[in-house]
Amino acid sequence: MTPPAVSSGDDLAQAVDALRRGGVVAYPTEAVFGLGCDPHDHAAFARLFALKQRPPTQGVLLIGAEFAHVAPYIDLAATPASALERARASWPGPHTWIFPRAVDVPEWIAGGHAGIALRVTAHPPAAALCRAFGGALVSTSANRHGEPPARRSEDVQHAFPTGIDAILNGETGGLERPTPIRDAITGESVRS
Repeated sequence: MTPPAVSSGDDLAQAVDALRRGGVVAYPTEAVFGLGCDPHDHAAFARLFALKQRPPTQGVLLIGAEFAHVAPYIDLAATPASALERARASWPGPHTWIFPRAVDVPEWIAGGHAGIALRVTAHPPAAALCRAFGGALVSTSANRHGEPPARRSEDVQHAFPTGIDAILNGETGGLERPTPIRDAITGESVRS
């Protein structure tokens, strides 16, 4: 049975505890509810992809509450200073950038892609979750592959009656569509 949506500080602690135990949690982002887990926990990652019924070759993006949360995933030697400046000027905020990924980033995160999609979020619930967890989290829309993403905690509960370990209640940030994704080096739009 899916747990009830939560919103208090105690419940934030419960969501973080679930993440640290290899759980999958749902939380509000700038546009939709996201599903997240510890990006370095392969078993949790596999559970998340099984819940979504999503091919693992697609990869996911990671969010953090500050640049230090996402910096370890970037191959800084392969990233021009201008690309880093462009991304950092838009953060924290609803902008996702694809960077060359650091050599020690697990293959399952990027889905075989050479780059890694990262965002430093300013959305309070998502940022609070990253801060309390102490690092970056997987962020993928809370929906089964090919279905509309959840925009409310009730939608998450309906889409996933089982399998989610915690739902962090809160409002999404009001964007109509998921955050745009751009290539950090070229500036080209990947998703608008």
